Amino acid sequence: MSRRTRFRCIITAALLLGTATSSVTSPAGQLPTLGDASGSYSSQEEFRLGRAWLREFRAHVGQWRDPITQDYLNSLIARLLPNSQLDDVTPVVTLVSSRTLNAFAVPGGVIGINTGLFAYAPDQDAFASVLAHEMGHLSQHHFAREMARNERTQLPTMAAMLAGMVLAAGGGGNLGVATMAGTQAAAMQSQLSYSRRYEQEADRVGLQAMARSNMDPMAMPRMFATMQRLSSMQGNTPPEFLLTHPMTDSRLSNTTSLAQQYHTGKISDPGPEYDLIRARAMLAMNMSDPGFVRTRLEQDHAHPIALRYLDALNDSVNQRTDQALAAFDQLAREAPEVLMLPASAADAALDAGRREDAIHRCERILRLTPDYYPAQIIQAEAQLGINPATAFRSLRTLADTHAEDPDVWNLLSEAAGRSNRDDWGHLALAEQLQLKGDIDGGLEQLTLAEKASQQNGDYALTSRIRERRKDFKQYQETLEKFR
Repeated sequence: MSRRTRFRCIITAALLLGTATSSVTSPAGQLPTLGDASGSYSSQEEFRLGRAWLREFRAHVGQWRDPITQDYLNSLIARLLPNSQLDDVTPVVTLVSSRTLNAFAVPGGVIGINTGLFAYAPDQDAFASVLAHEMGHLSQHHFAREMARNERTQLPTMAAMLAGMVLAAGGGGNLGVATMAGTQAAAMQSQLSYSRRYEQEADRVGLQAMARSNMDPMAMPRMFATMQRLSSMQGNTPPEFLLTHPMTDSRLSNTTSLAQQYHTGKISDPGPEYDLIRARAMLAMNMSDPGFVRTRLEQDHAHPIALRYLDALNDSVNQRTDQALAAFDQLAREAPEVLMLPASAADAALDAGRREDAIHRCERILRLTPDYYPAQIIQAEAQLGINPATAFRSLRTLADTHAEDPDVWNLLSEAAGRSNRDDWGHLALAEQLQLKGDIDGGLEQLTLAEKASQQNGDYALTSRIRERRKDFKQYQETLEKFR
């Protein structure tokens, strides 16, 4: 497959995942202090555990780098967020490169979504119902409540349980469940005995959020019924989602009844965006068989524009760039409010090495919507090949607003190196490494960054680097406790 890494499923090893919770905001790059693991968990303690988990997760599970899809997911969660009983939380969304049907939430406001979910959710509200359910787990603090109920449970035990659930979510299947049982059978049995109540609470909060966000709450029981049918067809290998979210006939019946109560009839027109993103994700998983993707979209009555978008994506992948750009441009004229259409054209131009064209296309988008992240990062990556100094300045600004994004730091490190800013190059690489769980490597890069900043006489940067070293060591302590 010829497309750049932003439209690739990057496959590495698989290790972690869990359905637990948290809701707390912390300044970018900071982790609060972890208290006594033997007592009840505070929101700050949840945050620290969850963000440590996220770093470990990135080190072992393949992520799908696609800013267009990432931005869509962020906007969908932002729509649900005010109605999800989540106060002062900034969720972090991670896209997992996996064909399995799964989504999850862990402490620290981390929401994970397997690319496989797109294949099974036929419409936006069905997809959103899974996100709303996971946000329900976060808002109800199920992880902290379980810790408070079982005060003897130590952090290493819960870390091992989370690691086992990550195996399940990342495609480990029953191996993940076996890992959890092997680490602490009694604790796992205790948690499962409460899972039905927690699942019901997450269903209820999720349904309320959907109704208040003008989405169809009936989409949740429809999605659950689809999972249940899939489970019956697969026998001993049910969808990964059901391994950590047990589904029973009574639960499905209760969810249907609740959805009917919450249904107000006020349902917004979802537009074509979800179908476009679904085409994008499914093509990334089925590059050798775009016909299969088209058939699935047609079966689910996708918006007609999505089928033409799929053809344009396929043209881009197969280096028919002129044809792809003409199609994207025509679609953008027909649906000017859908920003992902001109962004997809800019992405295709960059894929083909047409950097100046990609920059001009992004400039047109950013004149109207200056904060549109896909255009920002596509433009910065295109600038990297033409004017690294300009890319360096753009990426420094992006790093301030997207401090949890390893890809931004990766590009910034490259731009700094090409702009003869070794101090920033080492600092950016350090940030990327720590976000992916390699704290030791990050500390080594900070040492090099400090030395370079002193040689350049940039004492403000030297001070910043020293503060980050303190933060990194705190991260290191957290990860050691987590492991």
